[in-house]
Amino acid sequence: MFAVRVYPEGTHFIIPWFERPTIYDVRARPHLVESTSGSRDLQMVKISLWVLTRHVPDQLPTVYRTLGTNYNERVLPSIIHETLKVVVAQFNAKPTYHSERGNCHSLLYFFLWRYGP
Repeated sequence: MFAVRVYPEGTHFIIPWFERPTIYDVRARPHLVESTSGSRDLQMVKISLWVLTRHVPDQLPTVYRTLGTNYNERVLPSIIHETLKVVVAQFNAKPTYHSERGNCHSLLYFFLWRYGP
């Protein structure tokens, strides 16, 4: 049986044989994801992306029930790889590194914010 309540910091009493705390770190944590994607001119582009993620404390019971404690390792890489492929496929390889970097950054931010977890 899972608790449906998230307790704030402090001292809390539990029944040792029936209740077990699951402690989450809700601070923002960086994750480095490296991906190789094809650009619009069919060249392979190796891209690495730092993503800051944090848990929403009110959603932790649902996340724990459905995905377990290793949420970041299970969900984030697949979402970020697919988003990188979609965005990099819209640009040619050379302008992605030089003149189109701002547009590429804006699209990545939009897709990750809109369609991310």
